[in-house]
Amino acid sequence: MTTDPVPASGTVHWIGAGLSTGSGLAALCDTAERVRLWHRTESRAADALDRLGLAGRAEPRAYSPPALAAELAPGDVVVSMLPAPEHAPLLAECVRHGAHFACSSYVSQAVLDQVPAAEKAGVVVLTEAGLDPGIDHLFAHALVARAREAIGDETPASYTLTSYCGGVPAVPNDFTYRFSWAPAGVLGALRSPARYIEGGAETVADRPWEATRRHVVDGETFEVYPNRDSVPFVEQYGLPDAWTPRTFVRGTLRLEGWLRAWDGVFEELKRGDDARITALARELAAAYPTTDDDHDRVVLAVSLDVRAGTGGTWAGGYLLDLVGDARESAMARCVSRTLALGVRHVLDGSLPPGLNRAAETAARAEQWLRELARDGVDFTLRVDR
Repeated sequence: MTTDPVPASGTVHWIGAGLSTGSGLAALCDTAERVRLWHRTESRAADALDRLGLAGRAEPRAYSPPALAAELAPGDVVVSMLPAPEHAPLLAECVRHGAHFACSSYVSQAVLDQVPAAEKAGVVVLTEAGLDPGIDHLFAHALVARAREAIGDETPASYTLTSYCGGVPAVPNDFTYRFSWAPAGVLGALRSPARYIEGGAETVADRPWEATRRHVVDGETFEVYPNRDSVPFVEQYGLPDAWTPRTFVRGTLRLEGWLRAWDGVFEELKRGDDARITALARELAAAYPTTDDDHDRVVLAVSLDVRAGTGGTWAGGYLLDLVGDARESAMARCVSRTLALGVRHVLDGSLPPGLNRAAETAARAEQWLRELARDGVDFTLRVDR
């Protein structure tokens, strides 16, 4: 028996106003009946609303778990822009109050453990609804669907799927980078082994940056490397069983010259302990601050190339290449607008209780892509037959 979702109340609690909070919050102010922005203090929340041009359209609040719990009502939607380890406790609070939950982060085991209780309570759990993860999933699902239609599910074939995303400075600097999220998170990701498929075999890079290679996107050369665990996404993206992966990698994109510019950072990562890496993150934040005078650029390139044993081929790719402006960063635009789109689907009752990602099917991916294009997130599709 399928549980119906708790009817949405129309109230959205957006928690956190960091680097990825942007015009998506404004979109929710147009859609939801009431929006509350929770930040470290009420004054900081008010300042963030002023910066986004939303003063008077959303209510500033000082965030603490007890303060939020006191205002949560059944059917409210909680949007977490907090660090990923804080999602699970927040989701638990949502389940207790019958409130829905949304974030742009990957699904952690701690969140997965609570999904059965959420589903039973009629609570929607929306995850991976940002840029990466998020829009990259939409691109991949859409490409796989087009290739399946052209080649056929039962036709033996081999394929290469690459998905690379990066936030970089719009005007290259000596460091070849602009922090669009906490330096500690960037360093932590580099210290995590990456698993992917190359040459038809599973491969693990203990130090992901050591697997960096050149990658040309629309005539421009970048440097890319694998991150996290790509292998489970073969199933998540619905690749046919009759198709064999030659290469399947999800990874990070950087400007050309990044590997050389970051050589000193890599040496620290190889020999430093946790305390030293924490200190290094603080040093990098101080040495390369994010200011209003420099703008970011987001590049997301997802490509699929399928070659059938019968000689048939299909290839295509999506490219998103956006530059931030004085109003908001490109990263904030992509993450917040995608997340806001997902929240709108929670508000209209179209998402079922339990776990939802930005896209689970090709049809839903195409729907989200149409809506994102309408909302001002521009991208292009290339198909080579």
